[in-house]
Amino acid sequence: MKNLPRKILCVGECMVEMAPREDGAYTRGFAGDTFNSAWYLARQLPDDFAVDYFTGAGTDTVSDEMLAFMNEAGVGTASIRRIEERTVGLYMIALKNGERSFSYWRGQSAAKLLAEDPEALAQALAGRGLVLFSGITMAVVNEEHRATLLKKLAEARAAGTVIAFDPNMRARLWPSRDVMAETIMQAAAVSDIVLPSFDEDGAVFGDENPQATIARYRTAGVKTVIVKSGPDTIFAEDEDEGPVTFKPTPSDNVVDTTAAGDSFNAGLISALMTGAPLVEALAKGSALSARVIGARGALVDV
Repeated sequence: MKNLPRKILCVGECMVEMAPREDGAYTRGFAGDTFNSAWYLARQLPDDFAVDYFTGAGTDTVSDEMLAFMNEAGVGTASIRRIEERTVGLYMIALKNGERSFSYWRGQSAAKLLAEDPEALAQALAGRGLVLFSGITMAVVNEEHRATLLKKLAEARAAGTVIAFDPNMRARLWPSRDVMAETIMQAAAVSDIVLPSFDEDGAVFGDENPQATIARYRTAGVKTVIVKSGPDTIFAEDEDEGPVTFKPTPSDNVVDTTAAGDSFNAGLISALMTGAPLVEALAKGSALSARVIGARGALVDV
């Protein structure tokens, strides 16, 4: 993929993050699955790449602070929609033995309206080498805007942009399991790269093994499927390179698994965008993820 435009766009929701400290207090930050990937991509890619973020934000102080944080991190914000009477969602992390759980407050999240303006969305997508979105992106977008988002992603793909999709399924965000599953497959159908996690896909779709997950997405027209499985073997298939497997080196320092998959996606995409073969991209994604889970919070200086 090294001949693509060196412009990447990540689409989704960035939120206020309240992350626990060892002393019991909390540290405020900004994070969200596709934004986490953008943050790591900005650090993993050469300087001649541009990484931008597309979402909705309010016009209040916390929204201003979020955009300033993005810009300071090297993530472009020029396309972000500013929406009156809206603000930024918030989530709080709870940790137990390195595993995280979340509580969310997103009733007035401006990100729900990110696909409200088709022209603004089309302009944000235009000319990108790669666009990354997720199942959470699809879940938080207002239902009446989901078709608009998929249509504009399909148009960008037809124009030569590589579309990458992480199903990242969060059942509590959806009205039903069936709606979630149907929308995930609709999103996969407009994507070139799909990055599922087997624990989620196996449970939702009844896949017996990672190979069944790969087959389901490949049947939907996906060119490259990479099935993550925590510390276990990654199974992948690319239409040009064929089946590929990679066994990550187990981490002996699991502090916080927040952003494990998001950072993996960033490492993998950064490798693919600079021309690496798939197995090298899997290795880079795994190595970055292993470093990230060794510290607290979604965004870790590695």
